[in-house]
Amino acid sequence: MKKILLSALMFVLALVGSAQVERPKLVVGLVVDQMRWDYLYYYYDQFVDGGLKRLVDEGFNCENNMINYVPTVTGIGHASIYTGSTPALHSIAGNDFYMDGKFTYCCSDSEINGVGSDGSAGKMSPRKMTATTIGDMLKVATDYRSKVIGVAMKDRAAILPAGQAADAAYWWDNSVGHFITSTYYMNELPAWVKKFNDQNTWNPGKDIKMSPVGITKTFLMAENVIENEQMGQRGETDMLCISVSPTDAIAHKFGTRGKENWDAYKQLDEDLAKFLNYLDKKVGKGQYLLFLTADHGAAHNSTMLNEHRIPAGGWSIGDARKALNTHLKAKFGLDNMVPFTYSYKLFLDRPGIQKAGIKLQDVVDEAIEYLKQEKDLLYVIDLAKAGQATVPAFLKEQLINGWNSQRSGDIYCVTKSGLYDFTPAANYTGTTHGAWNPYDSHIPCVFFGWKIKHGRTAHTNHMVDIAPTVCSMLRIQMPNSCIGDPIVEVANMVQ
Repeated sequence: MKKILLSALMFVLALVGSAQVERPKLVVGLVVDQMRWDYLYYYYDQFVDGGLKRLVDEGFNCENNMINYVPTVTGIGHASIYTGSTPALHSIAGNDFYMDGKFTYCCSDSEINGVGSDGSAGKMSPRKMTATTIGDMLKVATDYRSKVIGVAMKDRAAILPAGQAADAAYWWDNSVGHFITSTYYMNELPAWVKKFNDQNTWNPGKDIKMSPVGITKTFLMAENVIENEQMGQRGETDMLCISVSPTDAIAHKFGTRGKENWDAYKQLDEDLAKFLNYLDKKVGKGQYLLFLTADHGAAHNSTMLNEHRIPAGGWSIGDARKALNTHLKAKFGLDNMVPFTYSYKLFLDRPGIQKAGIKLQDVVDEAIEYLKQEKDLLYVIDLAKAGQATVPAFLKEQLINGWNSQRSGDIYCVTKSGLYDFTPAANYTGTTHGAWNPYDSHIPCVFFGWKIKHGRTAHTNHMVDIAPTVCSMLRIQMPNSCIGDPIVEVANMVQ
C-alpha cells in the first residue's frame, strides 16, 4: 500500500514539476525579406506608433546582428534562422544548388503534389534540408502537441522555417492567385483556407510579390491561421513562422531608396501594427514571444552611389565563366568545364573531369590562377581549402560555414567592396545581394513580448544565435545542427 501511495505521490509531483515550466502561449518568428538593419532607424520617424517603432521602443534590439556565411540569399537565410546553423550543416546551400549531378531548387520535390494548385508551384517540401528547426524541437518537447505553421508568399520562406514536422506551410501560387500547400502536409486545403482564398484571390497570372498588397495578404493569412487553428489558445505553446516577401521583390527592381521601397515598408509597418494589436487581443499582451529579423540585407543602388562619388558597380561572373571555359579548354581539351555559377561561386564539371582522367585539383588551381587576373577580384578561393586561405578572419568563417561539401561550388570569387555580381543595364534602379559585406550581412534582430525587457546591445551576435536563444527561453533543446549560442542578454530575461 505504501509503495502504491509513494508511486502516486511521485506521479503527482512529476505533473506539478512539468507544469512549472513557463512558456509563452505563442512564438511568432517574423522574417522581412531583404530588410537592411538600418531601415529600423532610417524610416523610424515615419513609422506609426504601433508597428516597427513599437518593436524598437518596447523590445530588445540586438543591433550588431551579422550573417556568418556566404552567400547571403533567401533560402539559406530562412533555413539558418530557424535551424541555428549554416549551409555546411543544414545543406540548403542556396536558393538553387548542385545535387545529384544537376542544379536543383532548394524546396522542389518531385515525389509530392500541390494542394490548391495543379502546377509545379505546389511540388515543394523541406526534405532537402538536413537539420531540424525551432518548431521541430518545440513539437518534440511537447510530445507533438504544439502546432507549427509557416506562412509566406515565397514557398521557401514558408517551408524551411516551419521545419520537418510542421503541421502546415502555406505559400502563394501566382498562377492561381491564392495560397496553396503540398501533399507533404495534407491532401486537401482546410475549409477555412478555401474560404480565405475565395475572399482574397488576387490577379491570377501576376506576381503579387511586386505589390504591397502581398504584404497585407500575408498578415491577413497569418491572422486567419491563428484564428482557425486556435494557435496560442489551446494550452500548449505553438509557433507561427511568417515571412514578408514583397519587400525583397520590390527592392530588387527599385532599390533601397525612393518611393517604391518606402511604400513597401509603410505597408509593412501599418500591417504589423494591426497584427500586434490582434495578437494582444487574441493571445494576450505579454503572452506571446515575437522576434523580427531578415534573411539578408541589400546593397544600395550603384548608380545612386556613383552620383555621390562612392565607388560601386557590377562584375559579371557569367562573363568570367565564359572566358574561363575558353582558357580551360585550351589547357585541358574539354568543353564547358565550368557548367554552373551561383552567387560568386563556380561549379566544375567533376564527373567530366574525372572521366577524362584529369586531376580535379589541377583544374581548380589553373582556374584560380587565371581568375586572379580579374582586376575587380580581391581574392579567388579554393572552397575545399578555405580554412587555409589568407583572408580576414570573418570572411574565412563565412566561407567555411557557407560551403557544403556535397552541394556547393568549387571556387569562390570575392569582389572589391561595392562591386556586385550583376550587369547593370542603362538607367538601372534596382539592387541585389549575396555577398559577405555588411550591406548584405548586417540584419535586424529584435525580440518583443513575453518576458522581454526594453533595451539594446551592440555586442556582436549572429543570425544562427536566434534559434538557441528562443530554445533557451522555452527551455527546450536547440535544433540538431545548431552552432549558434544563446544571446545572453535576451535568454537571461527568463529566470
